[in-house]
Amino acid sequence: MSSLADAAENDASQLTPPAPSGAGAPSRARGGLRARLAAHPDPPVTIALAALLIAIGFVVGGGGALDSTTGPEIALTLLGTAAVALAAVLSPPGRRLWGGVTLLLFGALTALTAISIAWSVAPSESWLAANLTLSYLAAFAGAAALVRIASERWAAVLGGVVLAALVLSGYALLVKVFPSLEGIDTGTARLRSPFDYWNAVGLMAVLGIPGTLWVGARRDGHAALRALSVPALTLLLTAMLLAYSRGALLVTVIVIALWFAIVPLRLRGAAMLLAAGAGTAVVGLWSFGNDSLSRDGVPLDVRADGGHELGLLLVAVLIVTAGAGLALAFATEKGQWPQQRRQAVGATLLVLLALVPLAAAGKLAVSDRGLPGTISDRWHELTDPNAAQPGNDPSRFTSAGGVRARYWDDAFRLWKWDDRTRWAGVGADGFDSARRALQTDKLRAGHAHGYIPQTLADLGLAGLLVNLLLLVAWLVAVARATALKPRHRIGAWAVAAARARDLRTPVPRREPVEWTPERIGLVTLALTAVAFGLHSAVDWTWFIPGTAVTGLICAGWVAGRGPLAEPPARGRVPRPLKSAPTALAFAGAIVLVGLAGAWTIWQPQRSANLNADAQTLLDAGRLPQAIAKGRDAADANPLSVEPLFTIADAQDQSGRPREALRTLQQAVELQQANPEAWLRLGSEELALNDLRGALSAYAAAVFLDPFSPSTRAALAEAQARAGVALGTTTPPATPTP
Repeated sequence: MSSLADAAENDASQLTPPAPSGAGAPSRARGGLRARLAAHPDPPVTIALAALLIAIGFVVGGGGALDSTTGPEIALTLLGTAAVALAAVLSPPGRRLWGGVTLLLFGALTALTAISIAWSVAPSESWLAANLTLSYLAAFAGAAALVRIASERWAAVLGGVVLAALVLSGYALLVKVFPSLEGIDTGTARLRSPFDYWNAVGLMAVLGIPGTLWVGARRDGHAALRALSVPALTLLLTAMLLAYSRGALLVTVIVIALWFAIVPLRLRGAAMLLAAGAGTAVVGLWSFGNDSLSRDGVPLDVRADGGHELGLLLVAVLIVTAGAGLALAFATEKGQWPQQRRQAVGATLLVLLALVPLAAAGKLAVSDRGLPGTISDRWHELTDPNAAQPGNDPSRFTSAGGVRARYWDDAFRLWKWDDRTRWAGVGADGFDSARRALQTDKLRAGHAHGYIPQTLADLGLAGLLVNLLLLVAWLVAVARATALKPRHRIGAWAVAAARARDLRTPVPRREPVEWTPERIGLVTLALTAVAFGLHSAVDWTWFIPGTAVTGLICAGWVAGRGPLAEPPARGRVPRPLKSAPTALAFAGAIVLVGLAGAWTIWQPQRSANLNADAQTLLDAGRLPQAIAKGRDAADANPLSVEPLFTIADAQDQSGRPREALRTLQQAVELQQANPEAWLRLGSEELALNDLRGALSAYAAAVFLDPFSPSTRAALAEAQARAGVALGTTTPPATPTP
């Protein structure tokens, strides 16, 4: 960990001019900790960012639990707001608001998510989705703001991401070695801690890979740090592999290929990748062949024995790869090859990299199905909702099919339901509630396992359009910050055509931009964000804050950097007296908005706490107090039906069943697509001997959740009491999801 901080410090020392000597320079003897932090601020920034990301990973886990997500969301909102307010006061006057369009579109996405509460089939879930998106916006805006006043700290950001990925991936492997650390015996072979979701574990490892390549391949890095980067990369690749995540593996290949294709550090990067890849292959092949580690349902004691053996092997491999990294570091310290030789070898590596897909295509071409047939077969397997599901073992790497095809199919069906859902969707995070009435299997899915189908189902074409504009704006900001623009005639002509210019005018070739350390770092940060975006396209990791915030911080930093030609902002730049009040007023407004956002995020948790107090009062027989506390909970979150259920229970126990009935009718009106609300209403009507009303409510619950055993049992009981033959009741017309 300290080595990563030293790396950030090393880069910063090259970008920052040396402090003047003499009376004004801080003395080592008298400066103390404050002087050292002022002279070398990158290490604490690296550690602070890593600590934030690690804390989010451990506290929030896989997301979805209100009590674990509320605190981190409030913290992110307040921290992001503080960063924006600080940048408003300290950023140099007259500096352009780079990334402003991207930030504005992200704000539009947040606003659309919040507005969808008005038509959502699950308004309380949409409120939670809006809170999550608001915290993401704050993280993105905070990174884009900090780069305005401390753009030379890019190395600290990269170091923090790598450090967080190493700690979280290392913990996932530690639980594999000592399975009793997980606290519960899940019996699964795939890595799942601390996110409680294997694909998130794989993605977190992938998010650290570009930065680790940068740490080991940079020309100005410390030799010891370059040596440690090889075992660090081995650890990340091993965690990705043992998560058995096909999406993470695919994204790893794409991102590594892009890094080598763009960044001119191919020789060092290739050497460390070969060493780390060899170590990963040893651990992976041994683990795949060990049933105690690669099969589900293995007894805990057997898995523990296999885990201990894995731990010994992993330690041995990390030691060997550290030695290999040390040898590479010493070899590169002795001197560099001549530029012509380095360019030749780098070009050879690019050719070999390009030959990999060609070799794969050639192998498929000589197969029984041929290249087109194999591609068609794999595509059908990927998109077929009825395709055989792969197991949770290494064999899944050779299968394209999966359960997500069913979720995607259901999401597209929801999107096409009617004109309203085509344009506006069923409401943010309403996929789970709306899908139950359409699903043809017993599988439950909180999300569509893909950002595009999830967006279409939740926010319709409006949401997809905002997301596409946001993506384009961010890519433009990345091209501006990294100077990755077309330098050849064909690329310039394409740009000219897009801008409706005269194609007959000769377009001179652009001069190459120097590959400074910051430019390489910005490309690496951008590829880290790309890794998150690619994985989210085929999974639901957008809803897991540990991975999402990591990607968004990287994306926000690059978006707000501005052109490389613009000098980095260092320290505070005094503002003219005329502009200072305006900046302070803007900062104050931002703080008020952030506080309002934090208060909004807190309300659902406050309602849940009040409802828990009401339940305690109800259990104690203090019925009037329980009703009053339940109404307070309903006031805190008027979109939730849980307080209404508590109030109805208290009214029932108070001997006021008619009031309880009206309360449950209010719950049904609030969430018409919630089968639990209809089930509660049916039970109340059955208790009041309103058999027709009970049958209607139970039938609606079955319609909304056809595979729930408890719901079907309740309907059968009502039918039996009404003397109706089982299965002859036609579900009444209910609001469509």
